[in-house]
Amino acid sequence: MDILYIFFYWIGWWLMPIWCIIFCLNLVSILKKVKHEEKTTANTVWLIISFTIIMWTTASMGFS
Repeated sequence: MDILYIFFYWIGWWLMPIWCIIFCLNLVSILKKVKHEEKTTANTVWLIISFTIIMWTTASMGFS
């Protein structure tokens, strides 16, 4: 179980800034595409994945 905690702390410390940047860039890209009525499927998938990883890591670090 300690390995799982180390894994989540490593993700939270090193990868969280990268996932937050991906989240923000995809959000801006989706907003631009919606304005011009373009397809947003790929950006929506990446937005969901990055948001899920951010929330999952934050929740896991909070309960450990």
